[in-house]
Amino acid sequence: MNLPPFLLERYFAEHEFSAPHLLCVSDCEALTVGQLLDLEPGGREALERLPLGYSESAGHPELRALIAGLHGGLAPEDVLVHVGAQEAVFTFATALLEPGDEVVVHVPCYQSLFQVAASRGCRVIPWTAREENGWLPDPDELESLMGERTRAVVLNFPHNPTGARLDRSGLERVARIAARRGCWLFSDEVYRFLEYGPGETAQPACELYERAVSLGVMSKSFGLAGLRVGWAACRDRGLLAEMARVKDYTTICGTAPGEFLACLALRRREQVLERTRAVTLGNLELLRGFMERRKDLLHWVEPSGGPIAFPRLASGADARPFCEAALAATGVLLLPGALYGEAWKAHFRVGFGRAGFAAGLAALEPWLASGRACAS
Repeated sequence: MNLPPFLLERYFAEHEFSAPHLLCVSDCEALTVGQLLDLEPGGREALERLPLGYSESAGHPELRALIAGLHGGLAPEDVLVHVGAQEAVFTFATALLEPGDEVVVHVPCYQSLFQVAASRGCRVIPWTAREENGWLPDPDELESLMGERTRAVVLNFPHNPTGARLDRSGLERVARIAARRGCWLFSDEVYRFLEYGPGETAQPACELYERAVSLGVMSKSFGLAGLRVGWAACRDRGLLAEMARVKDYTTICGTAPGEFLACLALRRREQVLERTRAVTLGNLELLRGFMERRKDLLHWVEPSGGPIAFPRLASGADARPFCEAALAATGVLLLPGALYGEAWKAHFRVGFGRAGFAAGLAALEPWLASGRACAS
């Protein structure tokens, strides 16, 4: 397998820990260990007693049970815990796909969602979400893209990088299309629970179709990226067993403290999620005002889920020089859309899930108002 550079991750490796204002990150405001332990009486004492030996390869039984409880009708045996979401993407593609398989992928997307398959010799067929359609891909187009060699469909909602959200009927339709073809459905659901309206929480794909895999993680909606706990949930235990065999060659198992703290967070998930939603929705209001004031320069489709949006330059110019100039002049880090592919080079990603978002906007807006951004 020959994996090319991961463009987005290399960009963050260069800038994430040096830029003063991170206005493009995809995660949410992190809790400290102390804040998390304060949610549960006796939590500190239990953590101090935790043995630091190897953990179970499939994940701690309580953790698997708590994750299963996020999905209707699943048992702990229907969950395979991973070290973050990235590992689950890798184990799925490695366990399932063979050279010559076709994989239909919802784009734009996080690079690994198509790159691992491509590096295994699969033909990747883009299923494109378009701005003029509110960043929602067309299920009719999906059906036309599938053929006899289609092995899997990959989708992501709420969507990275646009924040688009597919409603229940849309997801059900996608699941029916996959079922008619007998192919797998890999559903990236890492922003589940960060839908904006009451009753809008996305239904996991694994509830709808026995050959659907729902990808989840503690990093995004739960604000706990440092735990490095992710999972794949699927009713086909044979596939999970194959993914577990691949995992034996990657991390083998997660960390005992990470899984302990993930269990605590899931037991207290409403408190954790309430905090994340408050920060994210408060920042979304600030972003709405900012975009209204700068509509001469920037256009967007307002997101409906998650902590990210995908504005574009009204001029249609490549956003990379704009992002570079913003960083140099203001210390604000934005993510050029070209990192998702040249088709989206006029766009840039904004992340509004962290507490420092207002300060970042305050640093960026005077530069935009000065007119210097237009010269970039």
